[in-house]
Amino acid sequence: MSGEGKVVATVRDPSNPKKVDHLLKLEGAKERLQLFKADLLEQGSFDSIIQGCHGVFHTASPVLLVVDDPQAELIDPALKGTLNVLKSCVKSPSVKRVVLTSSTSAVAFNTRPKNPEVIVDETWFSDPDFCRESQLWYTLSKTLAEAAAWKFVNENKIDMVVINPATVLGPLLQPEVNQSVKPVLNLINGMPFPNNVLGLVNVKDVANAHILAYEIASASGRYCLAERVIHCSELAKILHNLYPTFQISDKCENEESYMTTYQISKERAISLGTEFTPLEVSLKETVESFREKKIVDF
Repeated sequence: MSGEGKVVATVRDPSNPKKVDHLLKLEGAKERLQLFKADLLEQGSFDSIIQGCHGVFHTASPVLLVVDDPQAELIDPALKGTLNVLKSCVKSPSVKRVVLTSSTSAVAFNTRPKNPEVIVDETWFSDPDFCRESQLWYTLSKTLAEAAAWKFVNENKIDMVVINPATVLGPLLQPEVNQSVKPVLNLINGMPFPNNVLGLVNVKDVANAHILAYEIASASGRYCLAERVIHCSELAKILHNLYPTFQISDKCENEESYMTTYQISKERAISLGTEFTPLEVSLKETVESFREKKIVDF
């Protein structure tokens, strides 16, 4: 974000309409949005782009749940990419604050016991060894990237605020389905629900929290964002209540006992001014977005 409310944004390929058309169609984009080509893994790729910017939002990190090479596909882009962006911020005296998009993946995954009474908050950190042993590669990538970011900004005296959203639902900007709305798409397509627990939050609440984190001078540290944490069986039930004509399965993918739920604290997010959209509304917006983009036909 540069002066006079102008936004400069980076994409890997500005000439690919699938990746940029939805951005160029945003209200005010003609006057205030400039797109530049940059690559997270290319050192110095962001140097000239960040010059003159007051705020930097680093939101990009690959979200892949099935990978052949976790290091190349997830860890390098998350870890090296974050450090490349932060190194460019050090070189630009105009930058006042960096807002980093992390994840509850970097918060909740460790050996600490969880149950419905346990409240995970911003003092929790995921344990890289636990992530490796559990082969949670995306979680590991976010955990390592956030830890490295804190170390770097502390050494280089950068003002950074971190947003840790759970799984993000709500209307899609881009034409294709992203990883975070896949669980909803799978359920409305009649697939059995996974034996999994998800924290869920609306994309608009996440975007708003980023703006608040940048604009509110007293914002600091990390902010977890989750409207609710539920087992996927519960997610299937809510969707069935919202769309009774859909063939939503009441079967689990496996026979094991259900994973236990827990809570994610909303206290800091609310103190920042975040207002959480109810999960039912987020689910409706997600499904309506599938309809509108002709991702599903019903």
